[in-house]
Amino acid sequence: MPQTSPAPTSYSFLGPAGTFTEAALAQVPEAAGKTWRAVNNVGEALTDVVSGRSVAAMIAIENSVDGGVTATQDALANVPNLRIIGEYLVPVSFDLVARHGTTLADVHTVNAHPVAYAQCRAWLDAAVPGHGHIPASSNVAAAAALLENDQADAAIAPPGILKHHDLAVLATNIGDNPNAVTRFVLVASTSELPAPTGADKTSLLVELPEDHSGALLEMLEQFATRGVNLSLIQSRPIGDELGRYRFVIDADGHILDERMADALLGLRRFSPNVTFLGSYPRADKRLIEFTDRYDDGIFIEARDWLRALIGQDPA
Repeated sequence: MPQTSPAPTSYSFLGPAGTFTEAALAQVPEAAGKTWRAVNNVGEALTDVVSGRSVAAMIAIENSVDGGVTATQDALANVPNLRIIGEYLVPVSFDLVARHGTTLADVHTVNAHPVAYAQCRAWLDAAVPGHGHIPASSNVAAAAALLENDQADAAIAPPGILKHHDLAVLATNIGDNPNAVTRFVLVASTSELPAPTGADKTSLLVELPEDHSGALLEMLEQFATRGVNLSLIQSRPIGDELGRYRFVIDADGHILDERMADALLGLRRFSPNVTFLGSYPRADKRLIEFTDRYDDGIFIEARDWLRALIGQDPA
């Protein structure tokens, strides 16, 4: 009999070791003891999943300070047949690190991931006025670059960076918001749905059918009239022409909830392109609240009533 290749057991994450993405992956029980592949960007992580190199990839999708991670949103819109199967929250804090012998007064240029830089900008403007910024692919890469070249004097890095690189910490907790949290999602190439838990989230990409007054309201009504709350809605350019946008949506509930399923049917009738990114348990485990008139039984009874009117037996 022909031999078959073993199923992939590796997980991809934005590297190198020590990033917040790695901390998110550490929360996945199934990933324990498996191979973790450090990649350079979201596109590479998703390519690993599509090609079968990895069983899943951990990617950042939203930050409590800066909102949605646009690189991730755009990548999910352009890579088909992917599903979000879980979400994970990581509290975010930052340190300023430098080569040994450097003082804060010596700092004129800072290496930093753009998102981290934005979250530390007020502190940097006060402590290092007039500084320059060199973008880095990750916070750990920003720190590592200090040991590779002298283009920057310091870097924004995650706590614990000294476990990976021989540097000095000039300041700790330099983030402007002490409550900052980054939301990560685990993405796989699968059609299987995690079972509903009552504390779920559904992610979608929705295009408007045409640009006219009230079009966005018509889309939002598909959720509002079914009692489905939205926890995220963000527009992103489709890219085929100026003024065309898709909407990145996180809705409270699971596709197997009757109210969510009915909302998706309405969206499908309304929009020329709806991409279902997945239904999965919320990281905060907060139960979804809704009024009794949107209970599953109400939708089921309404369908049975209609079937009886047209002479069909209720399902």
